[in-house]
Amino acid sequence: MTNVKFNRSLYWFAVLTAVATFLLLAAGGMVTSREAGMSVPDWPNSYGYNMFSFPPSKWIGGIFYEHTHRLWASTVGFLTTILAAWLLWKDPRKWMKRLGVAAFLLVIAQGVLGGLRVVLKMDNLGTVHGVVGQTFFVLMCSLALFTSKFWLRISEQPKVNVPGTLRTLVLATTFLIFCQLILGSTMRGQHAGLSINTFPSAYGKVWPDTSPDAIQMYNAQRVEITNVNPITAFQVILQMVHRIVALLIFIFVTICAIRAWRQLGKSDALTKLALCWFALIDVQICLGAATIWTNKAADVATAHVLVGALSLVTGALWCIIAFGRSVRAPETQNEAFGAFGTFAGNK
Repeated sequence: MTNVKFNRSLYWFAVLTAVATFLLLAAGGMVTSREAGMSVPDWPNSYGYNMFSFPPSKWIGGIFYEHTHRLWASTVGFLTTILAAWLLWKDPRKWMKRLGVAAFLLVIAQGVLGGLRVVLKMDNLGTVHGVVGQTFFVLMCSLALFTSKFWLRISEQPKVNVPGTLRTLVLATTFLIFCQLILGSTMRGQHAGLSINTFPSAYGKVWPDTSPDAIQMYNAQRVEITNVNPITAFQVILQMVHRIVALLIFIFVTICAIRAWRQLGKSDALTKLALCWFALIDVQICLGAATIWTNKAADVATAHVLVGALSLVTGALWCIIAFGRSVRAPETQNEAFGAFGTFAGNK
């Protein structure tokens, strides 16, 4: 049996990489919000220059957002490579070594997706790029958790009963948030964020008219000004589905927080995390409304994306901690709950 000891340097480096990934999501969000996705039309070069030697004097307009996004993505890739190598070298847990390799492969795939989005000029790849970015952020935050002293304490403590129904509810709600982020990424990729430009009503109704005449009228009244494709009935319906799912998420997260308070107690770490989750969802709904009211202001729309990412991570980490606490470590193997529903020994 090999006891896992807390490695302070490794933990803080994992936290640094997770924070850098969050900032990368912010940079990517600004690229989309500023409509700067094709400001640098070649890849991996930047206007024929090597990416790292592209003159700062040329970083103007949308080029600034797209080019700095690429540079920061390269930084995150470098940090992830170091983290993966560190885990392979120092962490005795086999499942952690596998997660490190998975993070390394995923950051490469994410970079390639971003490049292909430019080279092939495919908006759909931009949607996939956004979803993979959110998934990668969850993975990086999970690695930070697994290298923490908090997680090592969980794996060593006796079993703490977290009701199975509560775990299932939080897991289902987290999956719903992931689906919502896919919807949001699809809307941003199709430039459909203001396919309905009123809130809380939808063009003065609970459910907007999507007849051809109504769509024609909406297009004539739209607030967005230039270089925006006319909206379609599908985009209006997509926006409504996004709103309905947001309401469902709010209801489910509220129920999760109440049940955690009642079943685990107000001082339990999972209860506090559930309350933070509830607060994040409230902020997310407010930012969604503000995105519409400000005609999709870039900083507001990007903040909406970032809080969505934090909401997804909070739900995912809640599930990981809850399942980890609910598994007693056998005396002979000292097994702890690994990632994504697997169990792995520390030997």
